[in-house]
Amino acid sequence: MKSHRMALIGAGATGSVLAAAMLSKYPDTIIVGRNPGWIDEMGDEGIKISGAITYTVPVQNYFNQIGALRDARPGLIFLSTKTFHLADILQELDQVYIPGTKIIATQNGLGVEDLIADKFGLDAVFRMSLNFGASLKGPGEVSAAFFNPPNHLGGFTRENRELGLQIAKMLSECGLATEYVDDIRLSVWKKMIMKCTMASICAVTDKTIKEALEHPPTREIADACFKEALAVARAMGYDLGQDYLQQALGYLQKVGIHKDSMCNDILNRTHTEIDFLGGKVVEYARAKGISTPFYVTMTNLVKALESNYLQPE
Repeated sequence: MKSHRMALIGAGATGSVLAAAMLSKYPDTIIVGRNPGWIDEMGDEGIKISGAITYTVPVQNYFNQIGALRDARPGLIFLSTKTFHLADILQELDQVYIPGTKIIATQNGLGVEDLIADKFGLDAVFRMSLNFGASLKGPGEVSAAFFNPPNHLGGFTRENRELGLQIAKMLSECGLATEYVDDIRLSVWKKMIMKCTMASICAVTDKTIKEALEHPPTREIADACFKEALAVARAMGYDLGQDYLQQALGYLQKVGIHKDSMCNDILNRTHTEIDFLGGKVVEYARAKGISTPFYVTMTNLVKALESNYLQPE
């Protein structure tokens, strides 16, 4: 792995955790964020992760423009931005991309890898499903609420399997236990059914995941959304089995004491990731001729909230 210089685009909560892990073993890792004063604002200690995951690491290489990667020539580029930035990020990457470079998408959402493959080819893409939750307290300062290892990593061509195993080993050695899986889309669906269901419910009601599951009216909505999402997953070729829902609810009860990040998006009056979450379930359902009235309703309610403060495009 030493022959692959790494870069990470996105210095939010998730990106900071990934960056800290990589920097702990690979101090020449490059961080790309949007804030030119990020390093100065976070102080001498660098990135500080506390809670279920802990790191304190300095940052040597930080850029606030993707174009700076042209000269750095990283072999592995991790993407950890919000999904609504993805189209713009890929346009900028197109100006610096070198054939052979691998792009590892770590975002939440369905279909993220398809957009990257459309731009750079399927051989260029890896996908991660992360099993930790984190919130940003300040520049480079993050609180990790939970980590249920392992994270999952996968590629989409047989030729990338060996490299994928190396990347998973590297991340594990950095303290973020990661397992390579041959069908990463299955891992993504397993997590995203939970995320897609609970994000919009929490955003609309301003409840934590735990509160939404324990409050009978929102629990009724969640149960209906889970059934719809499982039907869509089956139509897409992923039957998650009879025990999945029980396992998912058990998982959510453990991690659900915090609010979903979409709550913060609404609070901060920014774009949400609804188009890659509930919106993507609705898109897939319509393509397969499946009715998803609860998902349509929750997705449209989030978009209605966004419309209160976002300018029409």
